[in-house]
Amino acid sequence: MMKSIRYLATGGVVAALYVALTGMFAPISFSGLQFRVSEVLVLLPVLTSAAIPGVALGCLLSNLLFGGLGLVDIVFGTLATLLAAVGTRMLRRWIAFSPVPPLVLNALIVGTYLTMIIPDYNVPVWLSMLYVGIGEIVVLYVVGLPLILVLKRVDARHRLFPES
Repeated sequence: MMKSIRYLATGGVVAALYVALTGMFAPISFSGLQFRVSEVLVLLPVLTSAAIPGVALGCLLSNLLFGGLGLVDIVFGTLATLLAAVGTRMLRRWIAFSPVPPLVLNALIVGTYLTMIIPDYNVPVWLSMLYVGIGEIVVLYVVGLPLILVLKRVDARHRLFPES
């Protein structure tokens, strides 16, 4: 019972952080070349599986509350984040590669549909994928990976994520 409460609480905190970060940085979170700072949290499944539903729910709520790009973004953006979080969890033993699933999946999925749903966004699909990929590289490798390495070190000392 206690484990499931801790799992739900952790997922809820991750979702809330995702929404808060997306809202704070909304001007750079929704465009062709986007730097969604909240995407650093998609690396948390390296530390705990509770982050998987947390980032998915956070993405869903963020796209509903701040996105404005409609149902396609709500459904497929959330799906891309969910799949990315699962992929990140699968690569938790190889931390340097853990940003690869969110990078690739967001570039392919989000980069593709942005060309369809943003009015007057006249760029080829491959260029849209490249733009999303650049944003993901910056957020995941420059901010996210160092953050995960620090959290992993702190977790080893203090056990912040007991089931990891």
